[in-house]
Amino acid sequence: MKADALEAARGARTLTILSELIPSGTYHRTVGFPLHTRFKSVERVSEGVTLEAIRRQVEDSIAVKQAIRADGALLVQLQAVATQMVAAYRAGGKVLLAGNGGSAADAQHIAAELVGRFYFDRPALAALALTTNTSILTAVGNDYGYEALFARQVEAHGRQGDLFIGITTSGRSPNILAALTEARRLGMITVGLTGANGQAMAPLCDHFLAVPSADTPRIQEGHILIGHILCALVESAMYDRPTVTSATRTG
Repeated sequence: MKADALEAARGARTLTILSELIPSGTYHRTVGFPLHTRFKSVERVSEGVTLEAIRRQVEDSIAVKQAIRADGALLVQLQAVATQMVAAYRAGGKVLLAGNGGSAADAQHIAAELVGRFYFDRPALAALALTTNTSILTAVGNDYGYEALFARQVEAHGRQGDLFIGITTSGRSPNILAALTEARRLGMITVGLTGANGQAMAPLCDHFLAVPSADTPRIQEGHILIGHILCALVESAMYDRPTVTSATRTG
């Protein structure tokens, strides 16, 4: 009992310290469920799992992709980014990518397609997602703050003529804006992937690719479509596709 009481006291003290450190209003979002969040009863689960809900999600995704196809200015920017990537690779350069959360996964996904292969076997293309080295992420985050997470790595790896692709659905992620600023300082080509409300990052971008949607999941789906298009265009522009199609995508 004494040990249990000591453990309970320690837990209470920890929560007190956290509540003092974390600004009011964010505490419950940080250490637990928001106060208003409650699981639905088992009887009500079927309310959200319907064929109509599935069709609606698919239709919403299709609508955004159709809007991308109809956005001539966006397509021109996409073509320009692919051209810049090819130029950078031919000059011995590289592509750096970064994002937070789902955008971090997109950065890693696109880098993997470039380093590995997209449609066919060919020499590796230099691409680095700045989201994967946990020692760097925790060291820089701890010593310099989360805002410096990617800018510090851009400083380390970026060179004039390289590309930096910053991915943020809101266009306002401070660590992406800081990385774009650092990339500009180094003379890199800066590319921003965002959504319809992401204009805050536009002044820092040589190429500004805004998916025409304000819905985060739909923006993310648009981003990976754009990433795949870039990979396909760059691969096709730089290398002849083998006549023997033994190498096909497996991922």
